[in-house]
Amino acid sequence: MEGITRRSDTGKSGYHFSSARMSTTHAPNERRDPNAAPAAPVPDYRPMERFWPYVDLPEQPTDEELAALSPELSEALFGTPRLPFSVTIDFPAFDGPDLDRAIAIARLAREHRVYTAAGRTRHRARFFPEDALRLRNLFEVVGANDATEVLIDDRPLPYARELWLPLIWFLIR
Repeated sequence: MEGITRRSDTGKSGYHFSSARMSTTHAPNERRDPNAAPAAPVPDYRPMERFWPYVDLPEQPTDEELAALSPELSEALFGTPRLPFSVTIDFPAFDGPDLDRAIAIARLAREHRVYTAAGRTRHRARFFPEDALRLRNLFEVVGANDATEVLIDDRPLPYARELWLPLIWFLIR
């Protein structure tokens, strides 16, 4: 058998592969970027176009598709984004005259996204510290609703309403 030697030939017990290779590993002191995308294998060939089911679709997602990803999925796929500190108000569409005012204020945020969760329309508005006045104005409109969530760097934190928001409001001049 080619490539395999017997114990009597090598002085070792059992069968051994003579052409065995070890996989390459990274040196223990080598630093890797935790946000870098993992290396993806590139296929050696592509089937003929008549068998390829997605001929007209682009290979990479568009900017609109990437923007529509939820923050949790985006973090799982691409790593933690390098964004400055932010406070996000996530509120449902509600009945009342203040809904239009809340949506108008939310649209003034750095990022505003409308999505559907559990069959209900929700609005997510991200504010940075320099937008503290707009953040307070939006929270005054939607804060009485129990379904409104306050997220710090896209994560729900304890006491976000009671501690973090008043701390941000100290930045209002």
